[in-house]
Amino acid sequence: MSIQFDLSYANINTSEFENRFGQLALANKALMAKTGVGKDFLGWVDYPVNYDQEEYARIKKAAKKIQESCDALVVIGIGGSYLGSKAIISALTSPFFNEEPRSKRKAPKVYFAGQNISGKYLENLLELLKDQEVCVNVISKSGTTTESAIAFRFFKDFIEKKYGKVGAKDRIFVTTDRSRGALKFMANEEGYECFVIPDDIGGRYSVYTAVGLLPIAAAGIDIDAFMAGGKAGYEEYQNPNFYENPCFQYALYRNVLYNRGKSIEILVDYDPGMEYIGEWWKQLYGESDGKDGKGLFPAAVHFSTDLHSMGQMIQDGPKNHFETVVVIDDEQSSFEVPYNKTDLEGLNYLAGRNIDGVNEKAYMGALLAHVDGGIPNGIIHLDKLDAFNIGMLIYFFEKACGINGYLLGVNPFDQPGVEAYKKNMFALLHKPGYEALTAELEKRL
Repeated sequence: MSIQFDLSYANINTSEFENRFGQLALANKALMAKTGVGKDFLGWVDYPVNYDQEEYARIKKAAKKIQESCDALVVIGIGGSYLGSKAIISALTSPFFNEEPRSKRKAPKVYFAGQNISGKYLENLLELLKDQEVCVNVISKSGTTTESAIAFRFFKDFIEKKYGKVGAKDRIFVTTDRSRGALKFMANEEGYECFVIPDDIGGRYSVYTAVGLLPIAAAGIDIDAFMAGGKAGYEEYQNPNFYENPCFQYALYRNVLYNRGKSIEILVDYDPGMEYIGEWWKQLYGESDGKDGKGLFPAAVHFSTDLHSMGQMIQDGPKNHFETVVVIDDEQSSFEVPYNKTDLEGLNYLAGRNIDGVNEKAYMGALLAHVDGGIPNGIIHLDKLDAFNIGMLIYFFEKACGINGYLLGVNPFDQPGVEAYKKNMFALLHKPGYEALTAELEKRL
């Protein structure tokens, strides 16, 4: 197995799992047969084995075109429209990817926009790109999502002024609904190449679709290996034996601790490349679980960095949390600590040791300290940090998330709470149709 889940430090009796085996089997059956609540959004379940081969070939062709024609690709989207590709690209490229010379990168720099409402961010990004060859991939199911729609207005204008209307057609790529919506209408009118967000896949589950694949492929990552990892996860996590299925183990681990009264799950990594995997995971579990007053609050920390900031709270604060640690077993670097004759820092005892080996001891030291402090820990072991393993990890988290939602008794595939802030924002911006709410809110402010 490329992924293993270690429960040695979870402080959970096997009977606590076995008492839930019946519920687990029902949840898994409802998910895989696509009969459970939210069944209209279960297209992701078998997508790694049933994806559109023709569109997949077009994605590869478009990615190659982007690589050949631009210095920088701007990916415009928010939430699930950008977090998946950002996470995969961050995990599988150098932390300094955009600063590396093109001869080493062999792919355009990748920037993200439309994931915030910041004039300064847009202004600085447009200024940075003014003398570069640029392509844009705008991603939105409806085309009317405020943050990404604002950003696309700026970049559409930027591309058209730089290349003209005709030239813009070859540099703007749209990922949207198959047949309807503002963005689809615009793409048809302007002649942009379009890719599909399937009707039965929500944003946070869309990494294996064109939403994630086009930016990932354009960044030079092997999407064949990534999809193979997703397929392996789909096949492996159908094993009905709990003790041989790490995905089942993770789902019940979360459920047991939640029912013990834990309210926060902290995802921990020890590799800087995994930071945005944590951000993607936070959206996946936050939007899926957090309903009807239920759900674990998902947080993410990055060790050893955050051991010097959040470590004290985790160790000695309220015991309302548990940790899930992602460990990459393969060494990422051969760098060794150098010897220094003066040894003023007292580090010569580490001289000649691989830095990844030092990091491993930091992981082990923190693990034992936190367990001694009464914090349950589950450990996800990943063979190595490559496209196949990350593809498998994405499916691992997605399937466990769906199962966990069913165990909680919520619909893990909608997000009604997200709409509340949007209504208020539209009203305060005086969007037509919100006049009554505008008056009500302005009285309260």
